[in-house]
Amino acid sequence: MADAEAEAAQISESDRPLGAIGERFDHRSPFLIGMAAAAGVAVTYGLVLVVTGLREVLILLGLALFIAIGLEPLVSWLVSWLVSRRVPRWLAVTTVFVVAFGVVGGFLTAAIPVVVTQATQLVARVPDYLRQAQDHNSWLGQINDRLHLQQAIENSLSGGASLLNAGVAVFGALANLGILVVLTVYFVADLPRIRTALYRLVPNSRRPRAILIGDEICVKVGGYVLGNLLISVIAGVLILAWSLVFGVPYAVLLAIAVAVLDLIPVVGSVIGGVLVSLVALTVSVPVCLATIGFVLLYRFAEDYLLVPKIIGSAVKVPALVTVVAVLLGGALLGVVGALVAIPVAAAALLLANEVLYPRLDRA
Repeated sequence: MADAEAEAAQISESDRPLGAIGERFDHRSPFLIGMAAAAGVAVTYGLVLVVTGLREVLILLGLALFIAIGLEPLVSWLVSWLVSRRVPRWLAVTTVFVVAFGVVGGFLTAAIPVVVTQATQLVARVPDYLRQAQDHNSWLGQINDRLHLQQAIENSLSGGASLLNAGVAVFGALANLGILVVLTVYFVADLPRIRTALYRLVPNSRRPRAILIGDEICVKVGGYVLGNLLISVIAGVLILAWSLVFGVPYAVLLAIAVAVLDLIPVVGSVIGGVLVSLVALTVSVPVCLATIGFVLLYRFAEDYLLVPKIIGSAVKVPALVTVVAVLLGGALLGVVGALVAIPVAAAALLLANEVLYPRLDRA
């Protein structure tokens, strides 16, 4: 310490009373390298824990942003139509959501009484279905003997805990739906500022190309969202008309179920078709066979006519990539992952074609 204090007195000068700045640390020092590696591992592990803990919130945020980007073409068209009248963006956003809520509200007002009536009829006919399930000579009894459907349903519905869990699940789904709607409204209203903030994170020299690529990705997402909604509505309307014409019971319930399931790529329409065919089997075998044929015909028309015409020009994804993306998205995030898989795959292909492949070709 005496030598250090003597040297400290020597390096203290009038212009630099605390001495000159010393040499920089050696960044190649094993100690510093080990500390940096340990800090990196700790930070990465902490981020993984944070993302895992906030998984549901992040899914809601991502889905709300996805829907907002999908609605942006409609809002932009309305803004461009109203810009000559000097109407602000918030009024265009409000108009879009008021119209959307009005359409949904009008549909629910017309559909809820019918749905309640058909649901009541379904509950009233449950004892008849149970008796048919216990009759080994009936078609329902033969299916029950092979698949043990009655036992599975009784096990799933037995006990008050199951009913309580079902109630909690329904309440949670409604709460998440309300949060999703609110987040979507805010994202749509502030999307230009969000877009500007994200592009400012890109270096200025690369910012123009990032804007072009990012806007193209948003166009693909918007075309996919609006096109997928339109195709789902078409599927629900056609199933409703078919059920009413051929006397398939619970027509409105089936139409709503098919429209919702058709939002899920690849597998949604298949599940909806199986559901409609099983219900049609309660009418007669010929009606069931005709329904299967109708579902297959519609699936062919949807895959080769509706999808290429409505969303094919916006989202150009090969069939193999579509199936793989839906499988991976469903495995990672469930239904939400399956919904967003195709536009994410389209964005990945666009980035690969515009950024990755040119760099590899020049390497």
